[in-house]
Amino acid sequence: MKTTGNTILVTGGGSGIGLALAQRWHDAGNVVIVTGRNSAKLDAAIAGRANMHALPLDVTDADAIAAFAADIVQRFPDLNVLVNNAGVMMYEALDGERDLSDAEATVVTNLLGPIRLTDALIDHLVARSDGAIVNVTSGLAFVPLPKAPTYSATKAALHSYTQALRVQLAGRVEVIELAPPAVRTELTPGQSTRDAYMPLDAFADEVMALFAETPTSAEILVRNVLPLRHAEAEGAVAERLAFLATL
Repeated sequence: MKTTGNTILVTGGGSGIGLALAQRWHDAGNVVIVTGRNSAKLDAAIAGRANMHALPLDVTDADAIAAFAADIVQRFPDLNVLVNNAGVMMYEALDGERDLSDAEATVVTNLLGPIRLTDALIDHLVARSDGAIVNVTSGLAFVPLPKAPTYSATKAALHSYTQALRVQLAGRVEVIELAPPAVRTELTPGQSTRDAYMPLDAFADEVMALFAETPTSAEILVRNVLPLRHAEAEGAVAERLAFLATL
């Protein structure tokens, strides 16, 4: 994936990892479009930045995704990079019957959202000579966080989907997986102040350095996520799962 001269769409670009990467890509000389449900955050994200644009999108709404995709390729015909970043994470207790609304919302946001948006834009991206799709998964795709079971499952599913997508689009659209470790964002309440988590700026800087390598790796993995990504190969899944269970 080239580092400059792109037109990049970042879902969930109003805060957290999406915002940090969107602004860095913009600084590197790309046109960037950020989406999300919070208009105030989107406006703040693009304030004072020419060629950075904010468009509302609820990735849980299939009809809204279809309409958004039709509109964005008309407004930004040079769009060549889709970054599926929007996601939610909720803690769930599985030891009794419960309301499944949080689990269902997680699946729709984290898994169906990227599938639907990719599908809506795939013909446009395939027609480009420099198209790329970046799916943001998680270290928890490889070793789940027990208290966030559906979140972890959706990220594992998106990892698998990304691998299949890469094979089907080989030679036509570059498919990249970005798997973050625990990062100081507000993905969950209080997460941005947890000392054990990776600072957001340090994470984003390392990610940008990895994207700048030639050729771009199929998996963008900062050092902090490697213990989870390599847990199975190292025979350490049980050990690292036990550790995550203490968090």
